Amino acid sequence: RRSRRPISAAGRSEPMELYFKQRLLSFFDSFDIYDEDDNVVYTVEGQPAWLHKLHVLNAAGEHIATVRQELSLASFELLVGEESIGCVEQNFSLLRSSFTLDCYDWDIEGDVFGLDYSITASDGRSVAAFSKELFHWTDAYHLSVPREEDVLPALLIVLAIDAARCRRGGGIFPAIGIGK
Repeated sequence: RRSRRPISAAGRSEPMELYFKQRLLSFFDSFDIYDEDDNVVYTVEGQPAWLHKLHVLNAAGEHIATVRQELSLASFELLVGEESIGCVEQNFSLLRSSFTLDCYDWDIEGDVFGLDYSITASDGRSVAAFSKELFHWTDAYHLSVPREEDVLPALLIVLAIDAARCRRGGGIFPAIGIGK
């Protein structure tokens, strides 16, 4: 059973491990995001709209970031506060869902099934790794981020990819919607 005791993500020296769990009885994309000790560190609230708009709240319930789907439908803007830090764009192909990242000169690569992704900086440094966990009633992810300053941008990228996958049907074969 998960504790609902909020904590701050600040002051960490080891890699941060986050676990996302989409809320089961929610009409819109809503996630609780836990650390490795099952403390809630972030919550995500979806906004009812034709285009995805996700609001990220810190442990104190303060709005700190937004993922906003653009009119192109395949693009998601990442905002920290009111400042745009970049965008995630979904590339379309028949059997594979891939993404282009325009954020801090980072690159993203995923496996053929769209379950495991890694984000790297232009200097080759690992920024984050995340994977979709299978066999859950709702979407669930694991995110590992070595540096504290990369946690929030990496979190926004995962949320944008989840929103893109949901928009297209998600699943193990996201282009054709099988396996969600």
